Amino acid sequence: MKSFSRCTLALGVSFAFIATAQASDFADMDPVTLRLAHVVNEQDGFHIAAVKFQELVAERTEGAVSVDIYPNASLGDERTLLEGMQIGTVDMGVITNGPVANFVEEMAVFELPFLFPSPESAYAVLDSDIGQELLDKLADVNLKGLAYAERGFRNLTNSERPVRTPDDLDGLRIRVMENPVYTDTFRTLGANAIPMAWTEALTAMQQGTIDGQENPVNVIHSFKLHETQSHMTLSRHTYAPALFVMGMPAWNRLPEAAQDVLTQAAQEAAEHERRVNAEMEASQLEALRAAGMEIVDDPDLEAFQAAVAPVYEKYGARFGDYLTRIQEALQ
Repeated sequence: MKSFSRCTLALGVSFAFIATAQASDFADMDPVTLRLAHVVNEQDGFHIAAVKFQELVAERTEGAVSVDIYPNASLGDERTLLEGMQIGTVDMGVITNGPVANFVEEMAVFELPFLFPSPESAYAVLDSDIGQELLDKLADVNLKGLAYAERGFRNLTNSERPVRTPDDLDGLRIRVMENPVYTDTFRTLGANAIPMAWTEALTAMQQGTIDGQENPVNVIHSFKLHETQSHMTLSRHTYAPALFVMGMPAWNRLPEAAQDVLTQAAQEAAEHERRVNAEMEASQLEALRAAGMEIVDDPDLEAFQAAVAPVYEKYGARFGDYLTRIQEALQ
């Protein structure tokens, strides 16, 4: 872990130097406005990260690059946004890792269940050479990965009953992201896993056509899921990164100095979001309890971990050597 921390620190110092050294490079640059989209509301961590990025980019390019933010899926769901980036109809976004993995399969390695024991262990891997290699793979599908923000550790909610063991999931209709690792994880645990876009899931929970979903505490709180979901389990079953990602059409039209600023600003905005998420979680859980949500904070994690072993057997080899390298790094 220490080696990862040193690597991250050195990377941050070098980026800071680049951004500062090139601050005067924008005097003659034609102004550019980038359209950054995400699918959640203005209370969510994604928006917090986007606003920080917006501020840093404006400051460090002396206004030559500005960022307009489009929240609430106003430009489409996450897959639509990624496809828009590829063809240049959307410039960039903060996008959950799951949909990104539909474009670069190896990205899904981060979301194997119970892989990361803590946020710090996840950050160490994401901010290392392993994470950078996977960001670079996005270029193969006409996308540019800038940095890893976070969706966070995901937890289960449902409207039917407390869930303490895998047996309690039997038959529950649980919305998962449109990603096969998530689908197979919950099917292996005994749930009826239903992949769907988040915007559709909100309606489905209100109508009762699904029983539950899984997301980090900040999402559960910001979308007031206690209004349709009476039970939460702090399963922390998966750590979900999110990505600052651009389309190559937008990236390629920027001068190198602006590209350097965007890369560093994305990393700093991502780290800002991580800190804010950590600070907010305790108060958000307290607010959800006060609103009437029953929270199981001591599920049988050993039983859940044992139950998902088939997911590792099915997917481990699909990620090349990434799973092995991550596991070795975590040791």
